[in-house]
Amino acid sequence: MDEITLQALLEAGCHFGHKAERWHPKAARFIYTKKDGIHIIDLAKTKTGLEAAAAFVKDLASQGKEVVFVGTKRQASGVVKQEATAAGAPYFVARWIGGFLTNWDQIKKNIDKILKMEGDRATGAWKKFPKHEQVKMGRYLDRIKIYYGGVLTIKAIPQALVIVDVKKEEPAVREGKRVGVPVVGIVDTNSDPTPIDYVIPANDDAVGSIQYIIHALATAKPFRQFRQLRRLPQKR
Repeated sequence: MDEITLQALLEAGCHFGHKAERWHPKAARFIYTKKDGIHIIDLAKTKTGLEAAAAFVKDLASQGKEVVFVGTKRQASGVVKQEATAAGAPYFVARWIGGFLTNWDQIKKNIDKILKMEGDRATGAWKKFPKHEQVKMGRYLDRIKIYYGGVLTIKAIPQALVIVDVKKEEPAVREGKRVGVPVVGIVDTNSDPTPIDYVIPANDDAVGSIQYIIHALATAKPFRQFRQLRRLPQKR
């Protein structure tokens, strides 16, 4: 992970908040000033928050624990998928699956079912079914993988969530708080930072801002090293 600097945060556009009339009062402590009706975020606090969040994610990854990246809005989905995939981390970019944390047992059954269907299709086990049934099963599998595709490798409830736009992803934040899973979140000036464990005050709409922050979190060295080690065969 490269050093996080105020200049880089500025160039990424992390300082632009929302229109002043759309602010959330509890985000006041992150606001530096108001310019042309737009709140400007204090980048010193962005830097501090991002460094703390990156250290937290790095520590979890070094222990072999799972961190799920969540970014389903248009500006975030491509970035989150690219960075999480490169790091070998699970992710949600279509929509949050309700009950992913609070109803994990059922979610795990769904994941196991998808993996079995994938395996059966790959090995030719579907050939025993009529052609129209194979087509129907294939369409179902492709459709459900739109939502589950990024989390098929996960084996247990994750130990943290990294969320872009905590206001939009409120169901994920709520589930995290309910089951005690820490939440790392990009918090813009229109959002309540209270439920977030690791607050990164920043623009959650600009692609550049999202890219810089998610890249910083996903490329923490122990995190990437751990993912690489997982692919190696175990010594006997």
